[in-house]
Amino acid sequence: MQTGTVIKSTGSWYNVRLDNGEVLPCRIVGKFRLNGMNLTNPVAVGDKVEISPDVEGGLIRKILPRRNYVARQSPRSKHDLHLLASNVDQALLISTIVQPNLKPGFIDRFLMMTEPSDIPVIIAFNKADLYGPEEMELYDAMHYIYTDIGYTVLLVSADNGVGQGQLVEALRGKVTLVGGQSGVGKSSLVNRIQPQLHLRTKEISDHSGKGQHTTTFAEMMELDFGGSIIDTPGIKTLSFNNLGPTDVAHNFREFFKRSVGCRFGGQCLHRNEPGCAIKAAVEANEISEVRYENYLTIVEEIEAQNYWERHKDI
Repeated sequence: MQTGTVIKSTGSWYNVRLDNGEVLPCRIVGKFRLNGMNLTNPVAVGDKVEISPDVEGGLIRKILPRRNYVARQSPRSKHDLHLLASNVDQALLISTIVQPNLKPGFIDRFLMMTEPSDIPVIIAFNKADLYGPEEMELYDAMHYIYTDIGYTVLLVSADNGVGQGQLVEALRGKVTLVGGQSGVGKSSLVNRIQPQLHLRTKEISDHSGKGQHTTTFAEMMELDFGGSIIDTPGIKTLSFNNLGPTDVAHNFREFFKRSVGCRFGGQCLHRNEPGCAIKAAVEANEISEVRYENYLTIVEEIEAQNYWERHKDI
């Protein structure tokens, strides 16, 4: 048996970089589950694995314990989970104010994937070269909301290099999951700081005004200034069949911190309960109303999933 790290997932095959530096194409043996739930991709990029030799490369026999992972509901099956990555030091969420227009709800949904594992997140607003006064006002508002609750926010541009130095320093020496909605310029931004990676890029669709996927599979790539990134396909939607309403409440970090002041403590869902400290903080402008509205939307979506659909094995 040899050990190594999964550096690319193509669905049925996985590239594993062995501890000696050799890269082998590998298949999996048996079935793997996560917290009792089925997985559409049982092995994630970043996983440490044990493999045995095979005529075509290697067989993944065992996944070593993960120190963390990032997962979401599978976009193809509402009953399954999809692993984006594991064993990461931080995540980089690339967003933008324009082309495509900002969707604040997506930011909070992304943070719902990382917060349960206490994974630090950098939110980089790309395409700064396109921002006029109105766009900068919106960026400033987003910067205030998320830095106020402890996230790092950067203003960057893949086109003219704004913020490039800050981004490089933020990534240096760490394993970073890189994600974002289609069309935000994720591949272009990575190419700006690491040109030799030659990630494929594609323009915004003229027909729909939305981004188009360029990255097809998750892949770990080393950075010449130290560290590595796990590049993931552009994400269109994010749902959560692995969370309950109280999980959402506990993972909006500023809500959890203040929930000790709620009459019903950690069981408060911050909607119509009497003595809710979160609702009082929103009304006093101490908690972002945008974040609160996004929170309510996520909770309502989770509650709307039919119980029998979410527990098909019962």
